[in-house]
Amino acid sequence: MRAMISTLLVLGAATAAAPASAQTYGAGYPVCLHAYGPVTYYDCGYTSISQCNASASGRAAQCVPNPYLAHAAVPPISRRTRSPY
Repeated sequence: MRAMISTLLVLGAATAAAPASAQTYGAGYPVCLHAYGPVTYYDCGYTSISQCNASASGRAAQCVPNPYLAHAAVPPISRRTRSPY
């Protein structure tokens, strides 16, 4: 019984200590700055590519479209129904 409790405690501590992964991209802006270097990160706080390019100038970075926002504005496909007459 003691071994089982010890095993459960060790497994619980190991799973609690694992790093949590967060969403990489922000959901509110259409353009993200992908910065490279010792720390690679995404900064999704830009409303246009030109605004992002101004921030990326002189840095090891590039501007990319926000993939989570790309499909958010697509209207649902409407189905045409046939008239029974």
